[in-house]
Amino acid sequence: MTDISYIDGPNDTRLAFVHTSGEGPLIVFLSGYKSDMEGTKAVHLEAWAKATGRAFLRLDYSGHGASGGVFEDGCIGDWAADAEAIIRSVTRGPVNLVGSSMGGWIASLMTKRLDNVIGFVGIAAAPDFTEDGFWAGFSQDQRDTILRDGSVALPSDYGDPYIVTRRLIEDGRNNLVLRDPLPMPFPVRLMQGTEDTAVTRETALALLDHIDGPDVQLTFVKGVDHRFSDPSCLEMIERAIVDVGG
Repeated sequence: MTDISYIDGPNDTRLAFVHTSGEGPLIVFLSGYKSDMEGTKAVHLEAWAKATGRAFLRLDYSGHGASGGVFEDGCIGDWAADAEAIIRSVTRGPVNLVGSSMGGWIASLMTKRLDNVIGFVGIAAAPDFTEDGFWAGFSQDQRDTILRDGSVALPSDYGDPYIVTRRLIEDGRNNLVLRDPLPMPFPVRLMQGTEDTAVTRETALALLDHIDGPDVQLTFVKGVDHRFSDPSCLEMIERAIVDVGG
């Protein structure tokens, strides 16, 4: 079993990560909302990286997995700061970002904050989902509840209900990436399943259209859901990492 390392994060929270040394750019896997670094894609890609001699990093944001903190206390700004702190603690060399779902939003923020990103792979990337997904989809009663009580519970297809907080919504508005220029002067590969009920095709297309870069590609995979983790999908992610220079 790979040993977990820790650092003290920007909010004095103990942050967990696993770093595998290797050649070439550091491949950084950024997981999704309520997901962690023990997920299928993260663990598979780490094993692939080890087998091929590549450097790899997987991590847990605060309130996720092995990191400290309470999930409901967190927000996009906190989790982006966590990811940035861990990445900077591991390397100053070239980085390839692999972002799954919310991790695609976090990765997009990292491209604005880090000057060593040389590639981005987005898997069912979910930029701006707190505003364009949660808030836009709330009924008036749900909006009133979150403003009055500070949170609202939403059903989830992937386990316990999501507790969406007012802080998550308001902080999300300070970290939107589809409203301002999003330059990515390096290879970008986006992948989206047609049966994804968490992230829409329109979101994938909006991100494709919004990224300003010379080499941006989006692939739709028929019949695949939000998990994007069957063997053929995992192979596709591997090929995309290689394609962007990983």
